[in-house]
Amino acid sequence: MDEKVLIAYASKYGATAEIALQIGKVIQDKGFAVEVHLVEQVKDLAIYGAIVLGSAVYAGQWLKGAANFLTAHESTLAERPLWIFSSGPTGEGDPQELMKGWRFPENLQPIADRIAPRDIAFFSGVLDPKKLNLPEKMIIKALKAPTGDFRDWESIEAWAASIAESLQAEQKRDAE
Repeated sequence: MDEKVLIAYASKYGATAEIALQIGKVIQDKGFAVEVHLVEQVKDLAIYGAIVLGSAVYAGQWLKGAANFLTAHESTLAERPLWIFSSGPTGEGDPQELMKGWRFPENLQPIADRIAPRDIAFFSGVLDPKKLNLPEKMIIKALKAPTGDFRDWESIEAWAASIAESLQAEQKRDAE
């Protein structure tokens, strides 16, 4: 693949941005040209041969920028290899179990179904009370949500490596 791999993301407090940067680093280390951008900074998808799209999750929803990106670029995303990730739940354990089976926003699932991404991953996130506004702090306190950094970097890096391996396999098939 001569074209670049785009890692596009939406992040409220920076934890999802850090995940996107690490995904980009792993894929770049496997020999691919990578660009990592906030979804609002991406104007033209034509120069990208593959795309990874991610968003932070709040109350079971993607951030508006990522949801709008998915919707606005549906046809282009369907034409390219696409991987999707979400980050959000806090606490020890599997993110899907922590979210009672939730994996992707229900309102965006029909779009994802039409695009048919290669994979949809769900990673635990970070909850830092120092970064929250007063209403958010009250909600966290009422819900007794666990605070701290619960990201599983090994899992994130393994997922990113699997993306690079898939792209390498496609390169090899195209060269034959």
